[in-house]
Amino acid sequence: MTMDSAVAERRGRETVRLLLRAEGAVALLLSLAAYSALGYSWWLFALTLLAPDLAMLGYLRDPATGALVYNLAHTYLAPFILALVGYVAGLPVLVALAAVWAAHIGLDRLLAFGLKYPTAFQNTHLSRQ
Repeated sequence: MTMDSAVAERRGRETVRLLLRAEGAVALLLSLAAYSALGYSWWLFALTLLAPDLAMLGYLRDPATGALVYNLAHTYLAPFILALVGYVAGLPVLVALAAVWAAHIGLDRLLAFGLKYPTAFQNTHLSRQ
């Protein structure tokens, strides 16, 4: 790899990280707006904001299991499904919890906490070491 291509690659990685962090900020703001519009207590929000991090318990088994469980709890697909179920079932509290969950993921991305690789907890799609 030439010096120019190494510099270009580094700049490209930094641009991607910046875009993913900005995307996290947008998701966080939209989730906060959705939660606010639903009118639920901010105490419920505060009490449940860190709940997705319980997925780190998967690391008690091994890094591969930990990464899988953590990643399942830290992708937008899971709160989307919860919101859809809540909407279809007429249970707006599930939609509110989905908004909290999505806010958590957005905050994580904004703070550069990425999805995990199975090698080690600190190896993420935002900061592979």
